[in-house]
Amino acid sequence: MTLLHPKTALLSVSDKAGLADFAKALQQDFGISLLSTGGTHKTLSDKGLEVNEVANVTGFPEIMNGRVKTLHPKIHGGILADRSKPDHLAAMKEHDINGIDIVVINLYPFAETLKKGGSYQDCVENIDIGGPAMLRAAAKNHAHVAIITDPNDYALVLKELKENKGGITFETRKKLAQKAFALTAAYDAMIAEWLAGDTQTVTIKGSAKQTLRYGENPHQTATLYADGSNRTGVLSATQLQGKELSYNNINDTDAAFELVSEFIEPAVAIIKHANPCGVATGKDIETAYKAAFRCDPVSAFGGIIALNRPLTAQAATLITEIFSEVIIAPSIEEDAKAVLAKKKNLRVLVTGTMAEPSEKRPFIKSIAGGFLYQDADTMQVTKDMLKTVTKRAPSPQELEDMLFAFRIAKHVKSNAIIYAKDLATVGIGAGQMSRLDSARIAVRKASEIAEREGLKDNPTIGAVVASDAFFPFADGLIAAAEAGVTAVIQPGGSIRDDEVIAAANERNLAMVFTNIRHFRH
Repeated sequence: MTLLHPKTALLSVSDKAGLADFAKALQQDFGISLLSTGGTHKTLSDKGLEVNEVANVTGFPEIMNGRVKTLHPKIHGGILADRSKPDHLAAMKEHDINGIDIVVINLYPFAETLKKGGSYQDCVENIDIGGPAMLRAAAKNHAHVAIITDPNDYALVLKELKENKGGITFETRKKLAQKAFALTAAYDAMIAEWLAGDTQTVTIKGSAKQTLRYGENPHQTATLYADGSNRTGVLSATQLQGKELSYNNINDTDAAFELVSEFIEPAVAIIKHANPCGVATGKDIETAYKAAFRCDPVSAFGGIIALNRPLTAQAATLITEIFSEVIIAPSIEEDAKAVLAKKKNLRVLVTGTMAEPSEKRPFIKSIAGGFLYQDADTMQVTKDMLKTVTKRAPSPQELEDMLFAFRIAKHVKSNAIIYAKDLATVGIGAGQMSRLDSARIAVRKASEIAEREGLKDNPTIGAVVASDAFFPFADGLIAAAEAGVTAVIQPGGSIRDDEVIAAANERNLAMVFTNIRHFRH
């Protein structure tokens, strides 16, 4: 395929970032005529650029509040004409149709309108019709037209024009066309799901953001996709330093950031293989980090660290005392950046803000021949949801620790048992087939901390314990009692609840039921 030497560009965009500079370069550096509509025409004209209006080409004004402006043969004929076919060229001449060689389109902000809670009519008005029609037409005819949908591609196109003396390669036009069709597919799927209002039909959509070196293991291929929701997290973050993120890094960092986003107080989560090995809140981020790290220093080695406050130099100094894979935080203070720079392979991510834990979002898991689709677990259990089922009610401190532990249980693979004291984890048992085994593992880890630090007592003494699901037998609760806990939080709902409650009363434990389960498989 030969180079495309464009003579006319049609620009009609909602996102005007970088548009004026791009249009100016097209016109002044490469002699390309500009054609535009409505707000885009005004933006470019106000910058002193010479821009023809689509209405002048079609001989027909914009009507119906802009719903109809580019849906015209003189526009679509100019985009779709195959310049290699004599009959297409003859039709262009007969009907006075001029070729359009570059089309710059991005679509009405439907996703943003939906996310902001726009009314039904607002959402309808932000369903783009003319944009996708032109976009698809240009993408189909990429042999003769360059379609640009992303402002980030302006620099690429200008670079090609400069290097090729006003030409754009077929390879680039093909790549841009693929990107355009991916955009319309995702856009239409989003609208279809909104209209359906349920999950009878689900389209998984996304645009490739990064091809990863490999997947969970080196023999697996992997790609990172963006779904267009713009949720704050690892995908939206800016990487300040360090090696490229791996599949496992991304998975674990997402788990860590979602966990610390649950808390209003300064909080730190240390994650290993998608499970927390230490979580704490504190008066400041340094205090929280020390408490989180103390829970399981061995597992913390090579872990992912998430913070819900700016990373300070003091906290950065503490963190860099051991090897970590990733740090993610809403911001990094300048002094902290200098500390982190000494660890050049440490991946450091900045998100700007925290994720909203209650935001409704999908959770999708593939299975053979299909996938499971559910709402993400956004439930946050509060004090008024608890039911005390034992003779002794929890103290205010026990109550705070129980709610803290139960919130963490939501982010631990089932079966999950969390021991916590003073708003910090002191033992975590995760992913066991038996709830009793999870309880024993958590106690063993706490015992190792006591031995390593020369503590007189096991950290579980005086702690509370949270279970992500009910205790099916009293044995798990008894194991926790033997470890020294004083209070228990669990969903309840077992046919043996009476036995478990009796075991708690015999040991003077306070126990509350949440009636909410937090399985995470």
